[in-house]
Amino acid sequence: MNHQYYNVIGVMSGTSLDGIDIARIELVRTDSWNFQICERKCVSYSSQWHDRLKDITLLDPDKIHMVNQQYTELLAQCINDFIIEHQLTNILAICSHGHTATHDPVNGHTLQIGNLSQLARLVNHRVVCDFRVQDVTMGGQGAPLVPIGDRLLFNEYDYCLNLGGFANLSYEQDDRRIAYDICAVNVVLNHYARQLGREYDDDGAFAKAGTPHTPTLEKLNALPFYTLQAPKSLGIEWVNENVFPILQKLTDTKDALATYCAHIAIQISKNIKAGSKVLVTGGGAFNTYLIQLAANKSNVNYHIPDEKLINYKEALIFALLGVLRLRNENNVLASVTGAKRDHCSGMIYLP
Repeated sequence: MNHQYYNVIGVMSGTSLDGIDIARIELVRTDSWNFQICERKCVSYSSQWHDRLKDITLLDPDKIHMVNQQYTELLAQCINDFIIEHQLTNILAICSHGHTATHDPVNGHTLQIGNLSQLARLVNHRVVCDFRVQDVTMGGQGAPLVPIGDRLLFNEYDYCLNLGGFANLSYEQDDRRIAYDICAVNVVLNHYARQLGREYDDDGAFAKAGTPHTPTLEKLNALPFYTLQAPKSLGIEWVNENVFPILQKLTDTKDALATYCAHIAIQISKNIKAGSKVLVTGGGAFNTYLIQLAANKSNVNYHIPDEKLINYKEALIFALLGVLRLRNENNVLASVTGAKRDHCSGMIYLP
């Protein structure tokens, strides 16, 4: 494709389960890539869908397949409602990540539901989706995929830090993009916030009211994952097996939140050089207590952008991945996933 202007819709659902992010994105390719986040919306999950997605790893393959079909229909409905609500026309493509159901790259498996071919028919638009599977078949982690967007759209920063379901980091080193998951964030914090009657810990108020438990913090910091070299990535399975068993021994939920926020801040500080300029996005960027804890650990300039970019950066970047796929250009970097080479990933479905 020789277009230099792309009017697309980016769709993303993260592991923090806060909802489906949908945004119309304008991408322009001149000497470099430029973007504008236009209309956008986060469609919150119903309690039924939240519980279904939270526990999806416990289901057998047949039931996961059924949920996949139902989730594809849910995505289509949300996308169609978004298009109608904003009276959108001339959409080149819907670029959708789907929702990660299972992720086990060591054993050659990753599954993002909502990427079935009927999505294109249901939304009556070209769809580009399913970006991770090809990378896993090529020996990669299938994650992270966002760093190509960090390189092309945000190269004025030393690091791009995303605080979503997991914290992940992206930066340039010797003309190679390096990126990896640091630790779990909102998949843990939101879990405990819900025990206190909230969907998330607003500004870290619950954590701030608690007291970090030093022995628990030491156990968390000693988890073997943190000593592994990149590329490396995390999934909810790892959290269930490693993090929750440590934290569940704390009887006070606010203490659990305080302890885990301290843990996140320590792990972030270990991975960012002093004096760096860091772009922070994802829901965790709104957690002022967490950001302050991280800032107290080292001399780093954490830049918190406007709400649009905080909330919709991943929808933006998956829109870019879709456009790169349509241009037949590499959109996955082997330096961050561990695949045998850079490659152009994603399935294209027509209505």
